[in-house]
Order: sequence, then structure tokens, then C-alpha cells
Amino acid sequence: MSMSKWVKRTSVALVALGLLGVAATVVGKALGERKMARNVALQVRALDVVPDPARVEHGRYLYNTRGCAECHGGDGAGKTIVNDGSMHVVAPNITGGPNGTTAGYKVVDWVRTVRHGVKPNGNPVMMMPSEDYSRLTDEDMAALIAFLQQMRPVSGNKAMIDVPAQVKALYAFGVIQDASEKIDHARAPASAVAPAITPQYGAYVANACIGCHGAALSGGRIPGTPSSWPAAANLTSGKGSAMVRYPTPELFMDMLRSGHRPDGKPISPVMPFGSLRQMNDTDVRALYAYLKTVPPREAGRH
Repeated sequence: MSMSKWVKRTSVALVALGLLGVAATVVGKALGERKMARNVALQVRALDVVPDPARVEHGRYLYNTRGCAECHGGDGAGKTIVNDGSMHVVAPNITGGPNGTTAGYKVVDWVRTVRHGVKPNGNPVMMMPSEDYSRLTDEDMAALIAFLQQMRPVSGNKAMIDVPAQVKALYAFGVIQDASEKIDHARAPASAVAPAITPQYGAYVANACIGCHGAALSGGRIPGTPSSWPAAANLTSGKGSAMVRYPTPELFMDMLRSGHRPDGKPISPVMPFGSLRQMNDTDVRALYAYLKTVPPREAGRH
């Protein structure tokens, strides 16, 4: 075959592959949007939520330390999470104010959304890492709801999820999953664990980390996030571990409080330091104790 014929045939093949890629993206986008609008049927058990001051205050602590305020803001009004030109995501206002989404919420609606990743209308929540909260004990879930119910209605921006067609296609084909797909909805909530500097309690605290670092805590690229976001750190002791930088709980705690590594280099602000620095010493030391027991995995291997 002559070089000119080879180039011509190769060019035709590349064009054909390109067109197939475009077609797959177009079809995937439509399938992704259909998947976002699907109905997730669930039987949800309501909780007894008594808004006594101690319970509300504990709920406030959970809201501020488990990542809720990172997306919804300290006042619940919602905020822009990503706006980099290719993706624009605004977390919803979760108060009863203008553009709020929860004015009619009953306790069971809060449970459905937070614990199961499903809106009251049956559609899956998008972007919200409900898998981080699905293992909350009934008492902690009730405390969080008690706090959310008493939030003052404020005006906020309308929620928005504007992502590229390629992301919707990956979602359609299961490469990216929403929280409701990751959660075992039949699994009973976690049993109460007394707050203490133990690996057992630390494992409970670590549930708040899995949305970014993965169920195995080995880190890696977070599916569906902008290309500018770094891979999540490997929190196991395996190859590529970030924990080698923190031989003591004090160094680990300093990192969570400051947002800097021991060598002084800043860590990406994608890490929710606004929440992490508010965690009490018991939670942080217990988390560290647990991470020291996690089976080693190579970075990004789940």
C-alpha cells in the first residue's frame, strides 16, 4: 500500500472514530439526563426528632464539621461549588427562604435526602455525597435534622448543575455514580459508638471522608470533578500514601487546622478545611487512630 493510500485510509478511520465518539457523547448526554430524572423507589423510616437544645447544638456541630457548610454555607443559603467555564454547580439553599428547597420538608424527607441521596419527589440528588451521611447513627441523624429544621429562612441563589455532555455520558454509562447508587439502602444505620480516641470511633468519623477518598480511602481522581481538581490523597498506608507525612497525631491535627503540610506547602482548597478545622480533638485523634489501621492499598485502587 502506498503511503498516500495509508494516510487517506487512516484519516478516514480517524474521522469515523471521531464521529462515533461525538454520537456516543450525544446519546450519552440524553441518557444521562434521563437517568438524573429517574424515580428511585424507597421505603424510608422516619425518626423521632425532638429539638431540645443539646440535640440542636450537636446537630450544629455535625453540620459544621462533616462538610454540610462547605456546600450549603454556614447559614444554609447555598453557594457556588464549581464555576470554571466548563462546569457550573451551585448547591441549593436548604432553608425555607427565597429559592429554598426544603420549606415543605418533613422529617422523613430529610432522612430520604441526607441518608439515602433521594429527593422527596424520588429523583436522585446530584453532587451531594449522601454516602458520607448514610452511616450516621439514628441519634446523629436526628440531631442534624433538628438543627436543619430550626435554621432561619434566608434568601439564596437557585440551585444549578451545569456539567459537560461528556460528564453526563459517563454518568449514563455508570462510570460516574450518584450517591443513591453507592448506598446500600437496606443496610441498618450504624450502632452508636461512644466518642473516644479509638479506631472504632475513628472509623465512624471516617465515613465523612469516603465521598472524596473512596470507600477504601485510597483516594484517586474524583469522578465527575473538573480537571483542575487534584486527585484525592491515599489515606491508607499503601503505595502513594499521604499518611507518611504524619507520623504523629499532632502533625495530622496541625494539617487539618492549617491546610498546610508539615513542610509548609498549602494543600488544595478543594479539601474542606473550613469544616475539618472545626472538628474537636477527640474526633481528629480518633480518625488518625483509625487511619493507622486501614488495610494498605495503592493510591487510587479501590
